[in-house]
Amino acid sequence: MTTATLFSSPAWPAVPVKGETAAYPVHRIFCVGRNYAAHAAEMGVEVDREAPFYFTKSALTAQPTDTTVAYPPGTENFHYEMELVIAIGAPVFKADKATAAAAIYGYACGLDMTRRDLQLEARAKQRPWDLGKDVEQSAVFAAITRAADLGAVGPQRIHLEVNGAVKQEARLSDLIWKVEEIVSHLSHYYHLAPGDLIMTGTPAGVGAVVPGDVITGGIDGLEPVRLTVGAAE
Repeated sequence: MTTATLFSSPAWPAVPVKGETAAYPVHRIFCVGRNYAAHAAEMGVEVDREAPFYFTKSALTAQPTDTTVAYPPGTENFHYEMELVIAIGAPVFKADKATAAAAIYGYACGLDMTRRDLQLEARAKQRPWDLGKDVEQSAVFAAITRAADLGAVGPQRIHLEVNGAVKQEARLSDLIWKVEEIVSHLSHYYHLAPGDLIMTGTPAGVGAVVPGDVITGGIDGLEPVRLTVGAAE
């Protein structure tokens, strides 16, 4: 039975897949916090080595690469964060690391744009990070590359530039929690399924942008991501 709705509802956002005509619909976005030691240090916190921790973004924050997003309201410190993104390709629940790795459909470059002042204010008061992280148009994704086409995650360089100047640079081997560890751990709390994206954390070098800035980022073997910061609304 089909139930009428009181208002129109948008379709799920979708991310292109390299070499495919069909796109990957985005249902949920999970994000791993403090997954590079150098970034944790620059944020003035220690790495939690007991287990990964997470926050979420609404699927409707997803934006395609090569887009312009407005400088968001309520902040004076809008930051970039360059990240490796995992795309889940099969149902996975309470999985070991081998099963988790097999459930990874592919990988993409992503930007986790953040109202840093609001995040830090919430952190200081031991409150959730939603106002700082779950920001409209704040999850920007390049096309997904199938996992088999990238190969083993580890040696690849991850980097980000603002107006051509390098701001972030590391190797995926610097990830504290590896991709199969993240998927395995998260699967003990959620029934992960196709449509779930996991942003795996950002290297050191995060910083603020202003309207007119152009952000570019890349990971060896993946399609690059690009974002222009528009005027404030």
